[in-house]
Amino acid sequence: MNSPEFDLCIIGGGSGGLVAAAGGAALGAKVILIEKRVLGGDCLYYGCVPSKALLHAAKIAHTLRTAQRFGIAACNPPIQIGDVMQRVTAVIKAIEPHDSPERFRGLGVEVVFGAGQFTDAHTFSVNGRAITAKNFVLATGSRPALPQIEGLDTTPYLTNETIFSLNEPVPSLIVLGAGPIGMEMAQAFCRLGTQVHVVQRDKRILPREDGDIAAVALQQLRKEGVQFYLEHTPVRVEGTAGDIRLLLKSAEQEKMVHATHILIATGRRANTDKLGLETAGVQSEKGYIVVDRRLRTTNNHIYACGDITGSYQFTHMAEHQAGVVLRNTLFHWPAKVEQRVIPWCTFTDPEIARVGLSEDEAHERKIEHRVYRFPFRDMDRAQTDGETEGFAKIITDPQGRLLGAALVGAHAGELIHEYVLALAKKMKAADLSNVIHIYPTLAQINRRVADVRRKEGLTPNVKKWIKRIFGLRGN
Repeated sequence: MNSPEFDLCIIGGGSGGLVAAAGGAALGAKVILIEKRVLGGDCLYYGCVPSKALLHAAKIAHTLRTAQRFGIAACNPPIQIGDVMQRVTAVIKAIEPHDSPERFRGLGVEVVFGAGQFTDAHTFSVNGRAITAKNFVLATGSRPALPQIEGLDTTPYLTNETIFSLNEPVPSLIVLGAGPIGMEMAQAFCRLGTQVHVVQRDKRILPREDGDIAAVALQQLRKEGVQFYLEHTPVRVEGTAGDIRLLLKSAEQEKMVHATHILIATGRRANTDKLGLETAGVQSEKGYIVVDRRLRTTNNHIYACGDITGSYQFTHMAEHQAGVVLRNTLFHWPAKVEQRVIPWCTFTDPEIARVGLSEDEAHERKIEHRVYRFPFRDMDRAQTDGETEGFAKIITDPQGRLLGAALVGAHAGELIHEYVLALAKKMKAADLSNVIHIYPTLAQINRRVADVRRKEGLTPNVKKWIKRIFGLRGN
């Protein structure tokens, strides 16, 4: 058998594929990157980047509308969705060069566009070209999963892949699904003047978060005018562009909801079809690639990273997994994917961020633990900024070692990283209490919630002994 043409053949040009390609080339590997559409993937064009640009525009509109809270005359700004989406597109264009084919070719990566498949366990064919490599990396990402609802195939609907191309007014919007995508888009469009209806089969929103955390977001979105239909099942959808009707069913009633648009945000589906996985000896389950801790598939020289592995479908996780793949493929170093300290954030307002074990998970796994909370309203900086909703929560073992942390509040996605480091280094809550935090900052809440744990140990009996030993005379 002839020597493989490439050291690495990467299939998919999203976050994981791009990190693997750039890293591999920088380390001296001969790399080919194959992408079906455009480099940058879901994150740049349909996910993280456009959604955060839209949320920022919506927050500005909300701030103008509620400016009286700060002693400034409020106004109700006229909003054109098309103009807002032009700004979203401009943000994408500003970031786009970093992910361009020209940049990667300049790094030494051969970039090929086209849809291909494995023709055997060692060969990937694209555009009539047979490509061989020492190792292959599958990084083809995911796409919206469509629910089984009568009439959906004949009714116009939006997904995260189409919503950022809107150019017409959106007077009303039905959002199917109350996960992170659904909640972010519901709040953004509500703040941009749309009447929003959220439909969720479950009894609460954001089911991966603790109930007390999700409740803060639910209360805020309801306060802003979002209408929720929890524990409602979509039965049938019908209509034409600008006139959508959705029949819902709950334990008590059936209800028809009307809107001009409908957004499907009910989950993701891996892009693993038509890749010839069976021919290559790569096993999948429910569409997701089966991998071990080293991200090897059932064919040991084919690896997978990102959304197609099924767990933790975040850009930062895809980037981490790409690094694990590079260490395994190029250095034969048995690196393993992180499973204990994985942070994430839902960018509603207030934001929701989490890392490590949740309170619900601790209960489910019967892990002995303690829970401590501290509210943002008791933070001086939160009061000055008028952002007092939410709280910080830490979960520790009985000895005070951190097991997990969550925040629901302003800038939670930034504040969580102190806990990420603390968990990675297996620190205790006392370690956070002992660190000086700048006043007045929101970051002080990380020390304050740790102080709650410290004060718990100051029982009346302990205080009595302290007074006796050190001759203290206070009450």
